Amino acid sequence: MPDALSVATAVPALRATGIEVVAPDGRVILSVGDISIAPGSRVAVRGPSGAGKSTFLQVLAGLVWPQRGAVRWGGTDIAAQTEAGRAAFRRRHLGIVFQDFLLFDELGAIGNAAIAQAFAPRADRDGLRRDAAGWLARLGLGDVGVRGVASFSGGERQRIAVARALAGNPAVILADEPTAALDRGNADALAEDLVRVAAAGGRTLIVVTHDPSVVARMDRVIDFADGRLVADGAV
Repeated sequence: MPDALSVATAVPALRATGIEVVAPDGRVILSVGDISIAPGSRVAVRGPSGAGKSTFLQVLAGLVWPQRGAVRWGGTDIAAQTEAGRAAFRRRHLGIVFQDFLLFDELGAIGNAAIAQAFAPRADRDGLRRDAAGWLARLGLGDVGVRGVASFSGGERQRIAVARALAGNPAVILADEPTAALDRGNADALAEDLVRVAAAGGRTLIVVTHDPSVVARMDRVIDFADGRLVADGAV
């Protein structure tokens, strides 16, 4: 079982300033003047579809490169890194849960949850696989054997994606609609697990969500509309 009380690296503070993401036609997709998130915060990001929430999360992860601005995780401006630099930063510090799962159908649950071992130094691979197996067990998928991921439900796929994000013991968890594919009971259980893991290890948790139950478990909520931050305060 993974040790939820430990974090592999120090949890960095976040400060994003002057962020602009512009579409090829010149339309501003995202504009963020100045936002700071302290280490260990639990933050919900919400707003209507098309408001810029997922783009904001992808900018924080270095998956979308803004045309302007800085995204500083501690002393590192991820927006100023090369593609290779951003990928290396994600591997060391960030666990990401994508809205569309992004799993490999030809692999089983453990193959997907432990996919990071394919890119990790040889000395770290066994540990990553053990952690991935532990998270799968904690999320109720410890007895699925060699089933291919194509046979899993949407909810099961999401739990595999969460196990993959947590397997590297990240200092920061970024999740895009993690409960969207789950029934109410499983959604609440997953939200509780994410909050508990983040709180126990002092991790930062930033969740894009439409789920009021997830928002209620956060300590701060940021609202977006039309690509701009329109409200920011305590839950």
